[in-house]
Amino acid sequence: MKLKDTIQFLDEKIPKNLAIKSDKIGFQGNYDLNQDINSIKIFMDLYPKYDNYPKKTLIITHHPPLFKPKTPTYTIHSNWDIIDGGSNEALANNLNLEVTDIFDKATGIGRICKCNYKFKLLKENILSKYTNPRIVNKLDDNKIIKNVGIISGFGLKNPKYVNLANKNNLDILISGDLTQETAILAKNLNITLIDLGHHESEVNGLYGLKKIVDELKIECEIINILPIEKL
Repeated sequence: MKLKDTIQFLDEKIPKNLAIKSDKIGFQGNYDLNQDINSIKIFMDLYPKYDNYPKKTLIITHHPPLFKPKTPTYTIHSNWDIIDGGSNEALANNLNLEVTDIFDKATGIGRICKCNYKFKLLKENILSKYTNPRIVNKLDDNKIIKNVGIISGFGLKNPKYVNLANKNNLDILISGDLTQETAILAKNLNITLIDLGHHESEVNGLYGLKKIVDELKIECEIINILPIEKL
């Protein structure tokens, strides 16, 4: 399949116009659109040492690379976060939560989910699937959790989202990238935050993205590299 046809398919499935305006989505260089593609590699983040695939390979990244790749590279970022069925739905499914609404209606970022069971069950599910979750404002195991906010990736570094979760009377906000500032804000507001990690809260979305790519009947592989490791 030609590169241009591959990208046309992806753009139809995950429209670029859904992305936040400042987001560096799409091609990460100038590439020959008429070249053949017979292999696709999906990365959360691309590193220079992996930019050495043979010809006819397309790299899809979730985050825009911090360098100019030689291998044809195409980024699907906030449009995948925002689209219905994208990274936030993948996170909700992994947490056994039912999506009921958009978290930030101004941007389409995040989801509000229905829970309606004890915190103990949610906690056990998280601990069984995530290696290093952190919490601000622990809850009683027997507390019934009704409404949970989720944002795949970066949500806990933005005070705006902590305030919005409080305004929406959510029991918990789950995301990644917790900071000292947002932890203190949550303490002041008495709202519970759970930090799964940026990469960890988004990685399920890569597998959802692969399901779409697999419709092309091209060899496709996810390269899952954790940027942060335990000491």
